[in-house]
Amino acid sequence: MTSAALHRFPIGVDPIDIDFMGHVNNASYLKWVQDAVIDHWRALAPAEAVAQHLWVALKHEITYRKPTFLGDDVVATVLLEKVQGARAFYETVIRRGEDVLAEVKSSWCCLDAETLRPARLAREIVQHFFPSDAKA
Repeated sequence: MTSAALHRFPIGVDPIDIDFMGHVNNASYLKWVQDAVIDHWRALAPAEAVAQHLWVALKHEITYRKPTFLGDDVVATVLLEKVQGARAFYETVIRRGEDVLAEVKSSWCCLDAETLRPARLAREIVQHFFPSDAKA
């Protein structure tokens, strides 16, 4: 599963994101990554799968490259690297134009929306995220 499509998610930098040093607070990056990953899921998964599954973050590893400021035009690029059982592994890169602001590796657990227990995704759902693998 190496042929996943990139998903672009525009980010609005709000005054509440700005910390005492005049740039975006670290906690805002986490919110942005969560919003971007969930948007990726909702954009590519079938509506029935979206209704039946929830996602919870297990781990985020953030590398900050440059500060982000109010008024910056920011985009998160989301790449689903792989799915293993009930886990999904993502890379999210947050950019301002060509400048990389932050790189985030994260892992997520898929839950059954009714039982709230970990749930494996069916192969046909996963194939929505790796379209060229479905042809192989």
